[in-house]
Order: sequence, then structure tokens, then C-alpha cells
Amino acid sequence: MKRFPLARLALVLGVVTVFFLGCSRDPNVRKQKYLESGQRYYDNGKYLEAAIQFSNAIQIDSRFAPAHYQLAQTLLKLQQWTPAYQELSRTLEIDPENYQAHIDIANLLIAGRNLKQAQEHTDLLLQKQPHNPQVHGAVANLLAAQDNLPGALEEMQKAITLGPDRWESYLNLALLQLRLNQPDAAEANLRKAVEVNPKSTQAQLALGRFYESRRRFPEAEQQFRRAIDVAPKDPQPRSAMVRLFMEQGKKPEAEEFLKTVKKDFPDDSVGYRMLGDFYFASGDLDKATAEYSSLYREHPKDVQVKKNYIQLLILKDRIPEAQALDDEILKANTNDVEGLIYRGQILIRKGQGNDATQALENAIKNDPDNAVAHYHLGLAFNLLGNLERAEGEWREAVRLKPDLTDAQRALAAAELRRGDMDALEQTATQLINVLPASPDGYVMRAVSNTDRKRFSQAEDDVRKAMDIAPQNPAGYIQLGNLRQAQKKYGDAEKAYLDALDHDPNSTDALRGLMNTYLVQKQTDQAIAAANAQIAKSPNNSGFYDLLGTALFDNKKDMNAAEAALRKAADLDKNNSDALLKLGEVQAAKGSTDQALATYQQSLKDNPREPSFYILMGELYESKQDWPYAQNAYQKALELRPGDPLTSNNLAYVLLQSGGNVDVALSLAQTARRGMPDSPNAADTLGWVYYQKGAYRSAIDLFQEALQLAEKNKAKDDPAVHYHLGLAYEKTNQPALARQHFERVLKINPNYAHAADVKTQLAQLKS
Repeated sequence: MKRFPLARLALVLGVVTVFFLGCSRDPNVRKQKYLESGQRYYDNGKYLEAAIQFSNAIQIDSRFAPAHYQLAQTLLKLQQWTPAYQELSRTLEIDPENYQAHIDIANLLIAGRNLKQAQEHTDLLLQKQPHNPQVHGAVANLLAAQDNLPGALEEMQKAITLGPDRWESYLNLALLQLRLNQPDAAEANLRKAVEVNPKSTQAQLALGRFYESRRRFPEAEQQFRRAIDVAPKDPQPRSAMVRLFMEQGKKPEAEEFLKTVKKDFPDDSVGYRMLGDFYFASGDLDKATAEYSSLYREHPKDVQVKKNYIQLLILKDRIPEAQALDDEILKANTNDVEGLIYRGQILIRKGQGNDATQALENAIKNDPDNAVAHYHLGLAFNLLGNLERAEGEWREAVRLKPDLTDAQRALAAAELRRGDMDALEQTATQLINVLPASPDGYVMRAVSNTDRKRFSQAEDDVRKAMDIAPQNPAGYIQLGNLRQAQKKYGDAEKAYLDALDHDPNSTDALRGLMNTYLVQKQTDQAIAAANAQIAKSPNNSGFYDLLGTALFDNKKDMNAAEAALRKAADLDKNNSDALLKLGEVQAAKGSTDQALATYQQSLKDNPREPSFYILMGELYESKQDWPYAQNAYQKALELRPGDPLTSNNLAYVLLQSGGNVDVALSLAQTARRGMPDSPNAADTLGWVYYQKGAYRSAIDLFQEALQLAEKNKAKDDPAVHYHLGLAYEKTNQPALARQHFERVLKINPNYAHAADVKTQLAQLKS
């Protein structure tokens, strides 16, 4: 056997080593390896890992179009729409003839309602790829988004003719047929989609959801179990099964099923998070927080677990823990959008509206289409008293994510507060369109129609809400509200009682029932109803609050009202309404110091509730303790800057205590802008002008205050007449001055400044 000399062998090995080192350093080889590695992760459903590898390939070659495209596909799987769009755009910038990227970006634009821009892509595709079934599918999606359903149907039929083996086309055709109310044809095409590709999880799930929507629950369950068999490593079919259990009211079965799912997916984040997410979606924050606490200990490196845990800690008001974890998120990446949103939420809960606004605006700067960020920015503006900006942010959130129900509800509440029933109807209709299986939209629309006395339309929506969710008390409550508006009090009573049968803890239902009795002057029956419900739910703070309110407002039984409201506060130290009313009852009994003590204690448990400071200010005013009143109002304005009522009260206190008149003027102007129909705001601003010597302007405002009081059917206020008398005296109009001074004493002979009024009258007579 021939032997190699040692030197020659070393030379050969050296050449081989150099060759392999050269390969590993070759950027083309390295980027290709990252691309292939990313594709393997993608094929196995490990999308986060895939995204990292595709990004590594792009770092080596920023113009590597296949990596940009595959990263876009991965981001679509992760539902990160904005970065996916950016990667598709970059793909087309490098490779304009990547027609699959044109199809994908067109569909993404359609989903985002950017229809004009989407059509630019579909027009190009029809020109360049007229025989591609996916092109006709994209055109069908565009036409459907434009509400041209017949045209969409025609294009989808073309897609099937060109590609009869594409299950996606049958699925999309079925969805169009459902919109056209053709359920039989839709079912046939859903079955065809499954037949063409029995291993498609999406097709199996779509057929199962169709059965679920038709309340064919056994068939739906069978279909979802088939989907689980087809894709045992995919959590999505398990999620569908849970929704099916919940649709049937089988919450215990859903919980047990998810405990098994957690064991089946020990290494899949989506799978092992499903139980905690279920608790969260069910409103069981205690169980959700406990579950995520456990998950965070088991998977400390899972960023999504950490983020979800932060959100739960915020909702549980465990702010220091949430802030510590969120600081870690933002330390790793100062522009992490979710981390910034959590910071915004934390700052809102701390009452730091300006700082919250800054954090949330930074989040939106990094992700302009993030609906959740816009929603929370709306909450921050609401905290600052900027209701117009708040409503604008909620509208943007709803535009970006129509199924974001928290934003829909916030918007609806704002519209209801403004009394804009037309806008409320539009918001409700939009919610119905995106969540047709939820009663919420129908109930909201019924509220708007009831208020406008469109009782027939309200009735239709109420019935629909009850049909969709027969176990939900909301439909029955709104039926009671409708009957009460129609003055059909017996029917209203029955509806509220039905609501309480479905949910014995419903405060809204008991409130409606009691109001039905109170409007008929049946105070004792209202109180009896509250006591009867308390017997069934003795730990419901809201019920004691309602009882105490009726005893105070209608029965005038101060001692019993105080006892009921104190019980409400004992059961829930965060029941601000009960605590505020408890102080009012104590003040009405003449126990001003006790009322102040109640509010001071309440602030320890509710430090961000400005109403306690406002009422404390009013109580200090009644004692003419101006420095304490001023301090209370200033604290309220720190929590709710620009609040018109507090601004008005603080302006008045500054005037009474010899404070800065210019500051009082600014506050009074804020109050006047915020409460243009308030006689008090007009009077306060007039009194500021009086102090500054602008008597003519003061007179105009005092006269307007009297007109507003008459318009609002408010009691004649001696203070306005006193101020007007003084202003007329300063402008040498003694007859008018005398007229208003005399009016003061006629309204209230014991008016606080009665002695000065008498002095003024005596001087005028002399």
C-alpha cells in the first residue's frame, strides 16, 4: 500500500480545512443556510425561530429577496401585519416580478381596507397572471370587500375552474355564499374543500365552525376532533373545541379539556398558554393570574408568557410587580410596542396621564396601526379630561380592529354620555357586523333606538340579543328598559325579574327593577326588592349601594341609608359610588367632620378617584375653610386636569380667599368652556370679571346665569342676584341693584351675605 509522506498529508488536510473555512465564510453559503434553517422551522410551525433565521439571512444580504419573502410569510403566521407588509414591500422592491408576493400584499391590503392600493396589485396580476387561480381569488376578495358579492362569486368560480384542486378556493366560495345567505351551497363547498385536502386543518375547522353556527353541535365536535387527528401538534383545533364547549355552556368540560391540552403541549407556547388564556377570556382573573404565575416560573424565557403575566398583574392592580417585569422588557428593547403599552396602562392606573400619553404615543410611533395602543391612549386622554381626543383615539382603534370590543364599549359609553344616539347606533351596527354572535351590539343599538322612541326597532334588537344569548341577562335588562320607556311597568318588572333569574348578581337588573317601582312612587316595594335580592346574594356590594341610595333619596331614612352604604363599602372598599354617597348621607345628617373622615379613608383605598377630593372641597367650602378647600380641589385637578366642575369650584374658592385673580380667571374660563350650559360656571366667570373691575362683562354673565337656570328649571340662586346687584351698583344703576338685592332676601332671608345685602339696600334708599 502506497504511503503519503507526512508533509504531503498535512498539505492536503490544510487545503481541505481552508476549503471548508472558505465555504463557512462565503456569504452566499451562509445566507442560504440560514434560509434553509428558517424554512425547516417554518415547516414545523416554529415561527419565532424561523423569523430569527430569515432575519439572519437578511443581515448577511439585505437584498436577499427569498429571505424577505419567507420572513413576510412567517410574520403573517404570527399575525404581525405591519412588519409583514413591510417585508412584502421590500420583496417587491427587490424582485418586482414575484407575483406571489403581489397576491399576498393585495390580500393584506384588502384585510386592512386599503382597497384602492390593493386594486393596483390585482390589476397588475390580472395583466401578468390571468390564468393564476390565486389571482382570481384575490380579485374576488377585493370585490367582496367592495360589497360586490355577485362579482366576487363570479371571480371565485373562475379560480375554481382554473385550479379545481385548490381547496382554498372552495373555502372562500363557501364564505361568500354564507354572506349571500346560501347555507346549503356553502356547506357543499366546505365539504368539497375537506374532500380536496382532508389534511387541511383550516378546511376542517371551517366546516366545524359552520356546523357550530347552525347549532349542529355533535357534527361540529366530530369535525374538530378530526382536525385534531389531522394536526396533533397544532393548538388551533383544540381552541375551536373549547369555543364549542363554551357555546354549549359547558365551561367545566372546557376547563378539564384545556388541562389535558397543557400536558399535550409541554414545549409549545401557544398550547401551554391556552388554559391561562381561557381563564382570562372567561373573566376569571384570579385563576388566570395564578396560572400565568406558574407558567412564568416554568418558562421564564418565554417572552409572551411574561407579557401576558404583566397584563394580568396590571388588571389585578399589582402595579409594582407588573412594573418590575415591564421594566425588564423595555430594558431589553426600549421600543418594544407591547412593553410601551403596558407602561402606559401602569401610568394610567397611577393617575399619571401625561406620562401615560407619552409612552402610548411612542408605542404608536413604532406601530401606527396598533389598535390596542390607540385604545389605551384614549383612556389616557380621558383621564386628562380631554374627551374629544379620547373619543378620536377610540374611533381609530375601532377602525383598525373592529372586533376590539373594549374600544367599541368605550366609544359607545362616550356617545351615550354625549346623548349622541345616531353615533351610538352606528357603533352598535359596526359591532354587530364584526361580532354577529354576540348580544352586545344588539343591546347597544336597542339602547339608541329606545332613547329615540323607535320602539319597534329596539324590540327587534332586544329579541335578537335574547335569541343569540338566552342565558345572558343583558337582553332581558334592555327589554325591561324598553318596557319602562313604553310605560309598561308590569312587563318591565317581569323582564328585570327574568334577568335576575339568569344572573342573581346583576346590579343592572336590580337597578332597573327598583326604578320601575320608584317611578310609580312604590318606594317600599323597591326597598323590598333590594332586600329580597340581598338575601339571595348577601355579598353583593352593588345591591347594598342601591338599597342605601333608595333609602336616602326616596325614603329619607338617613340612619338606614348610612347602614346600607357602609355595608356596601365594607364589602367592596373600591365601590366609589357607595363611599361617595355614604359621605353625602353623613353630611346631610350634619356630621360634616365624619363625612370628611369617610372621604379621607376612602382615598387610602382609592387614591386615584378625584370625586373624593371634589366632595371634600365642597365640605370644606361649607365650613368656609378656604385653604383646605383649595388644597382638595387642587388635588382633584392633579388627577383630572382640566375638569370643568373642579376648575369652577377652585376659581370660586380663590376669589373667596383672596387668591390670585388671574389664576381664578383661567380656571373659570376652563369651567365655562367645559360647561357652557351651567349657570354656576357663568356666575363664577362673571364674579371673576367683577373682581377685575370689568363690570359690564360681569353683568352679561350674571344675566346669562339667570337665563340658564330658568332654561334648566333650576332653583333661583340668591348668590347670582347678589352678584348682579353689586355689579349694577358699580355701574350706577341703583334701581336694578335694589331689585336684585330685594330678590336675594325674598329667596332666602338667611342667605350667608344677608347682612351685607341689607346694608346695600339701606345705602341705596338713603
